[in-house]
Amino acid sequence: MTLMTPPPLDQQEDDEMLVPHTEFTEGPQPMEVAQAETATAADAQSVDDPPSARFTWTIDNFSRFNTKKLYSDVFVVGGYKWRILVFPKGNNVDHLSMYLDVADSTNLPYGWSRYAQFSLTVINQLHQKYSIRKDELYLYQICVCYCIHRTHVRSYTQHQFNSRESDWGFTSFMPLGELYDPGRGYLVNDSCIVEADVAVRRVIDYWSHDSKKETGYVGLKNQGATCYMNSLLQTLYHIPYFRKAVYHMPTTENDIPSGSIPLALQSLFYKLQYSDTSVATKELTKSFGWDTYDSFMQHDVQELNRVLSEKLEDKMKGTVVEGTIQQLFEGHHMNYIECINVDYKSTRKESFYDLQLDVKGCRDVYASFDKYVEVERLEGDNKYHAEQHGLQDARKGVLFIDFPPVLQLQLKRFEYDFMRDTMVKINDRYEFPLQLDLDRENGKYLSPEADRSVRNLYTLHSVLVHSGGVHGGHYYAYIRPTLSDQFKFDDERVTKEDVKRALEEQYGGEEELPQTNPGFNNSPFKFTKYSNAYMLVYIRESDKEKVICNVDEKDIAEHLRIRLKKEQEEKEQKRKEKAEAHLYTIIKVARSEDLLEQIGKDVYFDLVDHDKVRSFRIQKQITFNLFKEEVAKEFGIPVQFQRFWLWAKRQNHTYRPNRPLTPQEEAQSVGQLREVSNKANNAELKLFLEVEIGQDLRPVPPPEKTKEDILLFFKLYDPSKEELRYVGRLFVKGSGKPLEILTKLNEMAGFAPDQEIELYEEIKFEPNVMCEHIDNRLTFRSSQLEDGDIVCFQKPPQMGSNEQCRYPDVPSFLEYMHNRQFHSACWLLGLWCNGTF
Repeated sequence: MTLMTPPPLDQQEDDEMLVPHTEFTEGPQPMEVAQAETATAADAQSVDDPPSARFTWTIDNFSRFNTKKLYSDVFVVGGYKWRILVFPKGNNVDHLSMYLDVADSTNLPYGWSRYAQFSLTVINQLHQKYSIRKDELYLYQICVCYCIHRTHVRSYTQHQFNSRESDWGFTSFMPLGELYDPGRGYLVNDSCIVEADVAVRRVIDYWSHDSKKETGYVGLKNQGATCYMNSLLQTLYHIPYFRKAVYHMPTTENDIPSGSIPLALQSLFYKLQYSDTSVATKELTKSFGWDTYDSFMQHDVQELNRVLSEKLEDKMKGTVVEGTIQQLFEGHHMNYIECINVDYKSTRKESFYDLQLDVKGCRDVYASFDKYVEVERLEGDNKYHAEQHGLQDARKGVLFIDFPPVLQLQLKRFEYDFMRDTMVKINDRYEFPLQLDLDRENGKYLSPEADRSVRNLYTLHSVLVHSGGVHGGHYYAYIRPTLSDQFKFDDERVTKEDVKRALEEQYGGEEELPQTNPGFNNSPFKFTKYSNAYMLVYIRESDKEKVICNVDEKDIAEHLRIRLKKEQEEKEQKRKEKAEAHLYTIIKVARSEDLLEQIGKDVYFDLVDHDKVRSFRIQKQITFNLFKEEVAKEFGIPVQFQRFWLWAKRQNHTYRPNRPLTPQEEAQSVGQLREVSNKANNAELKLFLEVEIGQDLRPVPPPEKTKEDILLFFKLYDPSKEELRYVGRLFVKGSGKPLEILTKLNEMAGFAPDQEIELYEEIKFEPNVMCEHIDNRLTFRSSQLEDGDIVCFQKPPQMGSNEQCRYPDVPSFLEYMHNRQFHSACWLLGLWCNGTF
């Protein structure tokens, strides 16, 4: 066994089975298609250059082992103990299974974790010429192809190890048939050589990292798939001249952020400047007119940038900041066609806010600009029609009249592949400098009309990065707010980074990893880097003092400061309430008014959404009788006319009023009552307030309730309108029959007294709807009706009528509503599973 220290590994994605070694069982495996963890998805981010080492393990008598698993000797990397875990006959699969294991996991303290990037290798001991490349989506398929000249099998991944996942690796590393085939070269003289390359990285805990404290900046919360927007917003915010102009846009205290882009952006920028924690973007996306669906969809960054600029430019017209967008971002170029053989030239001046630069076929930004101004010859069948001169040979091209102070470069990483008939991502290596000189080679990019006294030397301000493929991925930004120190803005996290990470590691292209065993391999191992720059922002040196200006509170409108200070106070109050929550009980009181308001709009099943009823925050030691006085003040219902019912969750998962409180219970404290009534969820006490209204429409004392009395709630269904609404409640006798209350129900519905109606009991709705017809001739007790039950009624469907209803009765309508809610839930779940978060 040997332990070597190679150069550090870089990041590598792998779609192979990357799982803890838990004993696999036969049948479908839920982790079978799980992707490797990436640094952007993990809860920790690696920083600095990691300590790394290579461990080589020669396993003799490999085929003779009868044990299910083998452990290597312990080796140390980064001060931590590791070992390799191998299943020679597979971990319940017909493949060699191999993992990296934390050797001393059982002795480590509670809550331990460590982050490592590692590769596992099975060395081919016969063939040295060939190596098998593993790439993002097809790594494993390529590795298992039957190539006789296989040199080695190599797999890369990264993982945060902890007590629950103390080992991680590959359940299906390579087929056992290949491993044990003597002609393949993996098992020679019954010896197998296995290697592990391990790089241990210091981590920043996602949850405990304080961005403001560590960097002075805060991040933006991701709404689902808004990381692309977050990276753009952070870039714009860190252009102080732009931020100051946004602050100076006229808004009033009567404006609503969700309905005003300027106010929403002012609010967002203010919070980014003065908040201590990450900032939400929901108000801004609402001001865009986006709904929840839009927030779960990735939009085009360039399109968002242009639309936002256009909207702000329009809002700035007629104000003190009119023209700011143009002053910062607008440049001009000249399209020209010049005839070669006659004196004729056609020119057209155009403005731009950003430039789209080719990546494919260009090694760097300068090559892209060279291509941008490349002269095209119009000749042969493609001659130019030069008005009175007819068809002429000509030169066609573009030259720049002027560049803006802030230069935005959109890199064309995504292109349409006509051969494959699909969009593809261009991951080619593409370099960009820290300083960009667009006056190079005697101003080769400039038109004759350009002002040569302006020095077009630019300094890199921001690098916006896309990590992933054409169908999804993650976005973040590297920004130099003062054109000096470099910071990474990754949604809620902000970390300080070195310039190399922002530049060289975002060029894209291929990364070459060190040879696993120089004695066996002649060809290096390469992998494609899927994290690369897609947008660059440069600031002109001669304008940086103006652009990177000071922005303080005097630039912010007073009404905005007052509004946001109030929001901060409310936020602090909520935090305080949360800290003191153990001293209070939340009592949610539902009334008939709530049922009337919600049923048929927000609620179709059960009776009420408790999150939308009046909520009281009451100290636990207060007696319930004192709480009733609070209710009297709130609702204007005297204490003697109040009767409260406890809600109960039934075995069929419905939630109904179960029984009224007893006088003894009302004498208890609200804390005691909550504990007794709701042990399953003792955070809240949910009640239904029964109030009886007399003939003069004033409250009257509630009727005495006996065991014979049953409280029923009634909903009315109208098939022609497909409408369900609440019409009231009644006490009925258990020995009574529905026939006895038909007249009363018709009165509640506004029907004629003798109107024939059909009654149904709404029994449950999960997992399936159960709504059964009620026999009017049976007693309520025989129909198994009890307190809190719901009865839906309707006019009977008219047989043979010309009026056709989609859902002619209560059961069919409830089934429809259940399916609609189910499909809505599936849609949101699909967004969650397929989107990038």
